[in-house]
Formats: sequence, structure tokens, C-alpha cells
Amino acid sequence: MESLANRKATAYHHLYGLKAWQDARHVQLAHQPLCERCLRDEIVTEARVVNHRIKHQGDWALFIDPENHESVCAEHHDSLIRREEARGYVIGSDIDGRPLAPDHPWNRG
Repeated sequence: MESLANRKATAYHHLYGLKAWQDARHVQLAHQPLCERCLRDEIVTEARVVNHRIKHQGDWALFIDPENHESVCAEHHDSLIRREEARGYVIGSDIDGRPLAPDHPWNRG
């Protein structure tokens, strides 16, 4: 049986085939051709994927908003970002070891 998450993703998967998305993706990768996640660690890697910082879940405005786009390499998209989506918060810590995500369990009052 297909999971609810998979059914939701399938419901808006067609958006990725639209010319408006292909154009937005092209603009994003032309503007930032390097993986933004790798650059945080001072590693230079070509970005091949445009990630949505906030899951759009079919919301067109959020889907197409350039402020919600992040250039990433396939490795980050297919591993770290998927784990973050499953957990519900950004994985990583600052120089003092504190979690980056304000909604990380450590930061909850």
C-alpha cells in the first residue's frame, strides 16, 4: 500500500514538468551554480538540483518562489535533505555545538 506522503508527492509531481519550473530551475542554477550546503563547509561542488527550503506540498506560490529555492548537489539532496525532511528540522550545529534549527528538540523550551 502506498503511504500518504507518497500519494501527496505524486499529486504535485507534475509541477516539476512545467515550463515555469524548468525556467525557475535554470535561473536558480545560473544564479548559484554551486551547492549551498557544500559551500557552508568550504567545499566547492557543482549544484545539479534545486531544493525547496520549505516543503511546498503543491502550493504554487511556495513552489515557484525563488526565495524558497536552494542550489544543492545530488548527494546533499538525496541524503541530508531527505533526513532533515523526515526529522522535521535542519541537521547541523554551530561552532559551539548548538543545533542550527530553532525547532530542534534541544532548543525547545
